[in-house]
Amino acid sequence: MKDVYAECPVFENDMFRLRLIQETDAEDLLSVYSDPRAVPLFNSDNCNGDDFYYRTIERMKQAAAFWEDSYRSRWFVRWTIIDKSTGKAAGTIELFRRDSDDFFTDCGLLRLDLGSRYETQEIITGIIQLILAPAYELFGCSMIATKAVPAAAGRRRALEQAGFRLTEQPLKGHDGTEYGSYYYRTKERI
Repeated sequence: MKDVYAECPVFENDMFRLRLIQETDAEDLLSVYSDPRAVPLFNSDNCNGDDFYYRTIERMKQAAAFWEDSYRSRWFVRWTIIDKSTGKAAGTIELFRRDSDDFFTDCGLLRLDLGSRYETQEIITGIIQLILAPAYELFGCSMIATKAVPAAAGRRRALEQAGFRLTEQPLKGHDGTEYGSYYYRTKERI
């Protein structure tokens, strides 16, 4: 198995390129993280109160720097999603391995943050297809899980199309808080 923290892979198709986040992405990403229509669809579960609604470039730069540091600390990988038609960031996608005492153990937890103009079933399907198959090996897990709130209809359809199923099992946070609206897909479904 390759060590994703030693060398972060780049993924791309005709529309998007996913590469390791850089602090210089902050200007582009501010339009995503200050988008009031996009923020309610982000997964901020178990993130110590951060709602990912950033309204200043300074706060966005802090977040990007934290995400870079987290990669170096081997906590998670956050890729910037580059829209090839504009050369600008459309959002980010994060993955990390989660071992726990709940249903979401031996799990690659995926967080997808997109600007609202990209929140369509077709776009999400294209992005998920880029990273899904290699994620199991990169993070040494048997399941991938991601949150999709009821308001994210296109996202939910894209996940179902990719073989994800909604579970009633809650994800238990480090402080015991239970979170719902999770979809999962096992490795056997590839």
